[in-house]
Amino acid sequence: MKNIVVLVSGGGTNLQALIDAEKCGEIAGGKITCVISSKPDAYALERAKQNGIKTRVLVRRDFADVHEYSKAMLAALDEEKADLVVYAGFMTILDETVCKAYPNKMINVHPALIPSFCGKGFYGLHVHEAALEKGVKVTGATVHFVTEVCDGGPIILQDTVPVLNGDTPEILQKRVMENVEWKLLPKAVALFCQDKIKVVDGITIVTE
Repeated sequence: MKNIVVLVSGGGTNLQALIDAEKCGEIAGGKITCVISSKPDAYALERAKQNGIKTRVLVRRDFADVHEYSKAMLAALDEEKADLVVYAGFMTILDETVCKAYPNKMINVHPALIPSFCGKGFYGLHVHEAALEKGVKVTGATVHFVTEVCDGGPIILQDTVPVLNGDTPEILQKRVMENVEWKLLPKAVALFCQDKIKVVDGITIVTE
């Protein structure tokens, strides 16, 4: 059974999707054993507690710099014996020491079709604002492995939704979350826990 540690910063809707998937038996071979938040008041912590999942809080401002914060996070992940680390709305920067310690064992969901609308500055509503400004006709989400390059790790899964006339960033964000993010992230976690993802020369080979 693989230990899944989920990193959060906010409301935890992606965390809830993972919890629901685990309860339904969709994540065979894995269990969410700890949720670590970068904010003490994140509602994601309440979701974890309601489901009997251990929580920890590591607040960025309590540490001198990114390096010290990353060092503390790495220590926490090691203590929790993490087999998989999932970014679920985790908005705090970690340095490369963490992803190098967990190569191809950290995954993130990004609300766009990488390599579009990704990288530094593309988070939350900014992603959907950029998509609408460009006039794309489809958008979606990407689950990928985390590397030292922001949104640059090997792509695991992608799926799309249409962009409709009259969409606002908020409407588009909701459509992407409900139809893609909340489905793809648990699916990717399940594939990982069943050893169905392999990375060859920076490209994933997924066996479904």
